[in-house]
Amino acid sequence: MELRHLRYFIAVAETGSLTEAAEHRLFTSQPSLSRQIRDLEDQVGTPLLNRSARGVELTPAGQAFIDHARLALHQVDAAVEAARRAVLPAKQRFALGFLTGQEMNWLPKAMQVLREELPNIDVTVSSDYSTDLADAVARGKLDLAFMRAEPDYDLTYQTVAQEPLVVLMPSDHALAARPFVRAQDLVDQPFIGMASKARELRAVIDRYLDLEGVQVLPSQEVDNPAMVMSLVASTRGLTLIPAYVQNLMPWSVTSRPLGGDVPMIDLSIGYSKTNTSPVLKLFLSRLTELSTA
Repeated sequence: MELRHLRYFIAVAETGSLTEAAEHRLFTSQPSLSRQIRDLEDQVGTPLLNRSARGVELTPAGQAFIDHARLALHQVDAAVEAARRAVLPAKQRFALGFLTGQEMNWLPKAMQVLREELPNIDVTVSSDYSTDLADAVARGKLDLAFMRAEPDYDLTYQTVAQEPLVVLMPSDHALAARPFVRAQDLVDQPFIGMASKARELRAVIDRYLDLEGVQVLPSQEVDNPAMVMSLVASTRGLTLIPAYVQNLMPWSVTSRPLGGDVPMIDLSIGYSKTNTSPVLKLFLSRLTELSTA
């Protein structure tokens, strides 16, 4: 019994016609196909198909045979694929992480840096809080992350961009009519602060307000961009946020630039020096391309 016997039998059973199977599935002649089916039935020792004017139907023996025939072909196909994979070089994995929302700006640039290697590597992408990204890089779950520099982790950081902070507010807020907002305009306004998990952003905001001599008492503290915008819209509070969050704003929220000495926050890539990934090494060698990608 040969594999072609099984393929021919299945084709006839699925089409219900020797003519249809021969001409459109197997591209052979009907007499040749009929001979192959008879050969198969002779080897099995019983008829597998009933032929009539209405077409071809499975006999009880054929019904019992067909599932095993399909399984045998599936196993052969799987064996062929496994053999082919065995002689191909294994794809290397490269796990990228992004501060939530930053993937919109930086994932296309990262893919452009890796453009020549993409056919040979499997890239995975995730987004999270900066501290969680740092933990994942330190544990080897991520190869590199676009994040804030987290001093509690033994990682290497390189700054790839600096972003200004902007004022986030409800779209119909009175300050939305102004071209820019001063720090003093935040006084007596409901203010949404950053929770301790967003440590670097919170430090930049606190330092800016101190330099401007402005004191605000946060009514809420959050660290997730989506929650920030939800609270801005629902509580009519204001907040200071990196400019990239403007990419995520719903219609109910708007932003205005700060006037005067605008505070900036660094976006860095973080990675472990102990990571020996050749893809990471290649990526780091092309960091200058990030600014032009």
